Amino acid sequence: MEKGKDLEMIQELLRDRQYTRLRQRMADMNTVDIAAVLEELEEGDLLKIFRILPKNMAADVFSYLEVENQQLIITSLSDREAANIIDNLMADDAADFLEEMPANIVKKLLSNASAETRRDINQLLRYPEDSAGSIMTVEYVDLKEIMTVEDAIQRIRQVGVDSETINICYVLDAKRLLVGTVTLRYLLLSPSDAVIGEIMHENVICLNTLMDQEEVARQFQKYDFTAMPVVDNEGRLVGIVTVDDVVDILQEEATEDIEKMAAIVPSDKPYMKTGVFETWKKRIPWLLLLMISATFTGSIITAFEDALSIFPILTAFIPMLMDTGGNAGGQASVTIIRGLSLNEIEYADVPKIVWKELRVALICGVTLSAAYFAKLMLFDRVGANVAMVVCTTLVAAVAIAKMIGCTLPVLAKRLGFDPAVMASPFITTIVDALSLVIYFAIATRVLGI
Repeated sequence: MEKGKDLEMIQELLRDRQYTRLRQRMADMNTVDIAAVLEELEEGDLLKIFRILPKNMAADVFSYLEVENQQLIITSLSDREAANIIDNLMADDAADFLEEMPANIVKKLLSNASAETRRDINQLLRYPEDSAGSIMTVEYVDLKEIMTVEDAIQRIRQVGVDSETINICYVLDAKRLLVGTVTLRYLLLSPSDAVIGEIMHENVICLNTLMDQEEVARQFQKYDFTAMPVVDNEGRLVGIVTVDDVVDILQEEATEDIEKMAAIVPSDKPYMKTGVFETWKKRIPWLLLLMISATFTGSIITAFEDALSIFPILTAFIPMLMDTGGNAGGQASVTIIRGLSLNEIEYADVPKIVWKELRVALICGVTLSAAYFAKLMLFDRVGANVAMVVCTTLVAAVAIAKMIGCTLPVLAKRLGFDPAVMASPFITTIVDALSLVIYFAIATRVLGI
């Protein structure tokens, strides 16, 4: 059923106070779909429906809600009810939620949660933000290497219900060091008396707790795993990261890069959930910086007022030259930033990048200048000298723009900055100033002004 129809059905049953039927209908719905519908409701209706949900679904639905609605629900529940929600959440989801909550509420929730839940959540909260340790889950199936297949299957039956996945089981030695993995399918196909240590896969690809989440995503992309183990510096297994967490990481990192490339301070809230004043705070710093830097462009034009007074027609071509240079630089920077994010480009590749972009720039510049020269001569009827100044500047502007666009992001990453910062707005400002300097320098020489 579509979200719109689900919403109408739930609102109708709620108005008619048919709570029993409403509970039955929601029991047949997917938890993700229920959460999507709840996001569309008023606060009062949302709280009513959440209390109607079957207990075995409440925690799952809760994990898919936006943080604001999660806080609303938790603060409306009794301490016991709230603790029950936390106990039934996966540890990584519970940790993510608690990170957004005020300290006094976190303290109250943890004090009422089970000892096992408190231990798991505290373990996750102590890792740096955006690290593998902070996004991992501690619900996994671990086996001892001395177990038999029969013992292993019995353990899966005991702990598998509360585990994130049982497709892959992780084999530990007596010191909890990760020594191998074994798939559920292989266990089912092996003799019941076979020893796990003899049938396990020993070449384990794993993540470190302090590994950045972007690198975690690259490892998943490289190896095509659905889950990967996370170990500490001593090699002890402390959790796993699953592919659903990686999807969230990719979306978060892509959104952050897009916002930086558009000169916006990244936000962790959806657009419709962000207030006007907060949106202003995210955008105004870069706008102020770019506005101030753009004053250099005005200073350059002012410095060549005499030349413009003699050949006022030169003024008409300034916007075209600046826009074309900015667009050329933006094309190069976006391509390079994408390559850097995928680890396709390194600092040592700068000579190759410059050589390639220089050739591309010359071909693009000559093509654009030839087309514009024809326009100037056939339609605008300007003098050949003026046309030569404009078209020569066009080639130079495109070449310089692409050089800047391909080198600044690489240099930024080399210096420890985010390459996305060196994207279109910043590069365009630099290219605009340089294009004007070149334009007036060529005009001064060719036109004798």
